[in-house]
Amino acid sequence: MEKKISKQTKLHIKKGDNVLVIAGNAKGKTGVIKEVLVDKSRAIVEGANLQTKHVKPSASNPQGGIEKREGSIHISNLMVVENGKPVRTGRKLNEKGKLQRYSKATGKFIA
Repeated sequence: MEKKISKQTKLHIKKGDNVLVIAGNAKGKTGVIKEVLVDKSRAIVEGANLQTKHVKPSASNPQGGIEKREGSIHISNLMVVENGKPVRTGRKLNEKGKLQRYSKATGKFIA
């Protein structure tokens, strides 16, 4: 029986990052990442790619209605924003010998 090795996918974005949408209907909008869907390579950005959803009446919401919510955006359409400007990111070893994201424009590490 072979042992399966689960390799963690390294992404250029993570939850809590401030990002700019560079393609799609929400192009030009910035927002904070609420959630990253690693298996689908998508992220949910606060205030970007708003979609309407029709909600059926239920016990908790007896009125029902139309709800606006954020849809997911592919991570290739997102860029990390640092000091108000979008930057390309890379990975290099920090002082402690651990891989960490850094800005290719400034060379500084991204927290």
